[in-house]
Formats: sequence, C-alpha cells, structure tokens
Amino acid sequence: MAKAIPKKGSHGRISSRKSTRKIPKGVIHIQASFNNTIVTVTDVRGRVVSWSSAGTCGFQGTRRGTPFAAQTAATNAIRAVVDQGMQRVEVMIKGPGLGRDAALRAIRRSVSIHAKPICFYFYFP
Repeated sequence: MAKAIPKKGSHGRISSRKSTRKIPKGVIHIQASFNNTIVTVTDVRGRVVSWSSAGTCGFQGTRRGTPFAAQTAATNAIRAVVDQGMQRVEVMIKGPGLGRDAALRAIRRSVSIHAKPICFYFYFP
C-alpha cells in the first residue's frame, strides 16, 4: 500500500491539533421522567462536556424508564469525563422518574468522582 503524502506545510503531523481540556470540577444534571432518563455533565460555566440517556444506551420502549437504564446512562456519561480529569461534581436532580435514585447511586459508586451536595428539583404533573 502507498503511504499517505503529508500536505505542504504540515511538517508530517497527522494527529489532530485540538487537545482535550482538563476539567477538575463539574455539574451533573439528571433529568428523570417516567419514560426516559437523561444525564448531562457540564463544566462549572454550564458548557456541556458529555451526555447520555437511556435511549442512546440501547434501551427501547418502556425499558428506558427503568432504574437499570438510568444507571447505565449515568455510567456512560461519567466514563467520558473521567478521562478529561474531572474529580469533583455537584449533582442536580430534576423530575419524578424511577431512574432518579439509581443514577445517583451510580455516580456515588464511581471511584474516581467525588460527588458534592445534591439539589433536588421536583415537578409533578
């Protein structure tokens, strides 16, 4: 096979130029509805770093609202930010769904992240 010829001025560099930023602190938002659980990880300023939901983890139909699906979504969201150096998080929980407690337990159980105070925002339809 032929080798890739580097473009003029690139000095043979093929890797991407954008480096991953180090984020020591962040906020985890858990939105638990009866049908789905969405876990969003942001930095302190509110910029989204990673997110996951029960639907993107492969659960379909009524299984998206289960506690196990919420636990899987939280684990997937956390896995991406641990590589970027996040160590301390605050947790914000919103919604009446079943996945609320399971997602919180998955965050607490993760060894590499220390969860600080938790805020609950409830709304009942």
